[in-house]
Amino acid sequence: MPGDDGLALYVHWPFCLAKCPYCDFNSHVREHVDHRRWQAALLRELDSLAALHPGAPLGSIFFGGGTPSLMAPDTVAAIIERALALWPPAGQAEITLEANPGTVDRARFRDFAAAGVNRLSLGVQSFNDQALRFLGRIHSAAEAEAAIATAQDCFARVSFDLIYALPGQSAEDWRAQLQRALAFDTGHLSLYQLTIEANTGFAGAVRRGAWQPADPDSSAGLYDLTQDICTAAGLPAYEISNHARSGEESRHNLTYWRYGDYIGIGPGAHGRFRDREGRRLATVAAAKPEAWFERVEQQGDGRRETRVIPAAQAAEEALMMGLRLREGIDAGVFARRTGRRIGDTVNTDAVDELSAMGLLRQEKDRLVLQPGGRLVLDEILRRLLC
Repeated sequence: MPGDDGLALYVHWPFCLAKCPYCDFNSHVREHVDHRRWQAALLRELDSLAALHPGAPLGSIFFGGGTPSLMAPDTVAAIIERALALWPPAGQAEITLEANPGTVDRARFRDFAAAGVNRLSLGVQSFNDQALRFLGRIHSAAEAEAAIATAQDCFARVSFDLIYALPGQSAEDWRAQLQRALAFDTGHLSLYQLTIEANTGFAGAVRRGAWQPADPDSSAGLYDLTQDICTAAGLPAYEISNHARSGEESRHNLTYWRYGDYIGIGPGAHGRFRDREGRRLATVAAAKPEAWFERVEQQGDGRRETRVIPAAQAAEEALMMGLRLREGIDAGVFARRTGRRIGDTVNTDAVDELSAMGLLRQEKDRLVLQPGGRLVLDEILRRLLC
């Protein structure tokens, strides 16, 4: 139920075998990684941050990156064991690990499962070899399909990502991609439109005129096609880019979107959680692995910033996150987690106007983005918060 997600723990592993040109995540390529040193540092940071938010029920752990499937399984096991000792689990904790198809090994997957990982998220991105080369991926379509099959053999829950709205991509091509994806019968799919992020290889290519992104009308058409096909297959969008069968939603990501408490460890990791005094804190760790290590060794954790989030900012953040969800924003949960009412946060005239346009639905205890508003959410938020 909304508001009962438990604490979410995010663990960032910053290393990849190669840097993808579309990626603006905190990822780095290193020839050598000292896994024993990394395990010790991550556990030390985990202990340090847990002291700020003790005793909460733990709902989920998410190993992200980077490429967490490059982690030593015993490091994953040690972090899970320590986290479950620091915070009592809220039922069976959802424990997700991200993996790239180019780093899949059945024995390694079995080791991760034995460590406690019960959900795997694969960065497939495409079932088209030409598209995979364009995206800078190190795997082929055949390797992606084999990786999904291996993951399904090893884990009860499997999700994978696809990227669409590539330059020149047709509706027919994307329909074929989706049908290929749905044939695996996983309970969750993350389907993202290609976005050109600043300071990426793709941003430089577009700036040089090497190619142009898909036009907005074409992208909108592919988005509508996505909703139709996935809904018909029993995987409606529960968030703008995420689709799942009922009960297969990502518990970890729901904590973010519902503005629950989460702690992040590892280079560049962020956190949002209430401390012992009930203040909502924002934490940010040093991004560069070497700088993060230096901070952990000097102060016990990698934080470069810790600040109290004012109630007005918390309310704006909760609004921006919560409207992404099909369920919308629960007014009671919103007030409990931000200290403000929705009506004190938004421009009520804008709510009325957007509702009349069929872009929002306002109920007594909930504010919900309508399907027609999903592609213009940024503009809706601008009007609500002005």
